[in-house]
Amino acid sequence: MKHINLLLNILDSTFDNENWYAPFKHAIEGITAEQANWKPAGEATKSIWENVNHLIYYKERLAANLEGREWTHNLDGDATFYYIPLSNENEDWKIVVERAETAHHRLREVLSKTSVEKLEKNSLEEKLLDIFLHDAYHTGQIIQIRKLQGSWPSNR
Repeated sequence: MKHINLLLNILDSTFDNENWYAPFKHAIEGITAEQANWKPAGEATKSIWENVNHLIYYKERLAANLEGREWTHNLDGDATFYYIPLSNENEDWKIVVERAETAHHRLREVLSKTSVEKLEKNSLEEKLLDIFLHDAYHTGQIIQIRKLQGSWPSNR
């Protein structure tokens, strides 16, 4: 398997190509804005919506880096969880879900057109691998939140 194809395969497995763990797209499937905003009582945790914001931010930033575009939305780590305003409206949540899909597809498109040499320059491959692990980590958090709220399908 070519190097770029291997990276694309890993990227897809974290987003929507279920392998041996549930990918991000399945983790957020079918939930409402209310469920996306829910947090367990007394726990110091982020909501699903906040986690999704965080993931969108870093994917959009990495795609800009790969494209050679200047990234002007510099936020500290905690501010990324509020990248897109939270809302109780299902339509707003739907827009966030669509933006997450767009961020993934944009990163995938840019990566598919990137040479191995460019990836090795400026540690871009290392940043990609970090994104893959980062996405898997936060997807696990999203699934755990859904299990706590009782919205995770029992057949998973």
